[in-house]
Amino acid sequence: MAGAASALFLLDIKGRILIWRDYRGDVSSSQAERFFSKLLDRQIDLQSQDPVVYEDGTTYMFIQHNNIYLLVATKQNCNAASLLLFLHRTVQVFKHYFEELEEESLRDNFVVVYELLDEIMDFGFPQFTEAKILSEFIKTDAYKMEVAQRPPMAVTNAVSWRSEGIKYKKNEVGILCVFLDVVESVNILVNSNGQIIRSDVVGALKMRTYLSGMPECKLGLNDRMLMEAQGRTTKSKSIDLDDIKFHQCVRLARFDNDRTISFIPPDGSFDLMTYRLGTQVRPLIWVESLVERHSRSRVELMVKARSQYKERSNATNVEIMLPVPSDATNPNVRTSMGSAIYAPENDALIWKIRSFPGSKVKERQLFMFLHYQNAST
Repeated sequence: MAGAASALFLLDIKGRILIWRDYRGDVSSSQAERFFSKLLDRQIDLQSQDPVVYEDGTTYMFIQHNNIYLLVATKQNCNAASLLLFLHRTVQVFKHYFEELEEESLRDNFVVVYELLDEIMDFGFPQFTEAKILSEFIKTDAYKMEVAQRPPMAVTNAVSWRSEGIKYKKNEVGILCVFLDVVESVNILVNSNGQIIRSDVVGALKMRTYLSGMPECKLGLNDRMLMEAQGRTTKSKSIDLDDIKFHQCVRLARFDNDRTISFIPPDGSFDLMTYRLGTQVRPLIWVESLVERHSRSRVELMVKARSQYKERSNATNVEIMLPVPSDATNPNVRTSMGSAIYAPENDALIWKIRSFPGSKVKERQLFMFLHYQNAST
């Protein structure tokens, strides 16, 4: 990070300082409190206010959580995104200790809060924000303990997200417990003529690891850049990954060098990476509707849903939401498969299909007929 934070402030809903920690001695508490009070006096919604504000040679970055504001002030040219991420991670640390971060929980735990502020940032540079590691040597009632505990190796180790000495009996008999799930969501924008205007896929690699020691894991993907670098043909199923974001355990230098994902995983569940695919995709289920108005107050809808995936595949727990006017009453629904319920709180009708089979025959479709009246006419 290019610069360091000068101080971290925890303020109440009125902008008064509850707790603050001075890291570099170049920003005073009265200066920060005066700035935040001025911001509140503008009577603007802070949720819509830019989280980064520059004033009188000082940059302020803040977020809100419940009735607490977390504010970082700096005199240097810092990476604002890194400090905002640090504030969000700080919220997660406090929630780990206090269940919920509120003004009351801070007032009841001043001692622990100061201990945490000393550990998560050092001289203005973010340090340890892994709640599991911090909780090993900073207990909620740590002030009651007479014997100082030795900090875990993860604090003085380069691998701050994993403790040493982890052992699983299953690993000793040759069983490696690593689970990898690829979860993807498809976002498609279609115009009134049925043409796809924009489509992309947002995915995440979710892992669960139960491994002993400090294992080094490697993962390869069918990335187009990797295949071209290795001189392999890209005619096979290769993909272009965009907007890649890795967990901190991934060795970024190794990935930039040969596109290999090498990492020492945290213990338990975590998101290894997220990505986006900007390629054109076909909707898995194509929905068409035909609206017929019989009078000013009576409307009939015919909705067709068609599967566009292979016959051996099967979609489960499919929900199709159909918006209807807010004054619609007395809906009468008939479906060829599944069931439909009227959700007036959402101004929609939800068509639920427990099992939607795929088909190579395009004519296999599901129908729903809907009649409803408008109460206002």
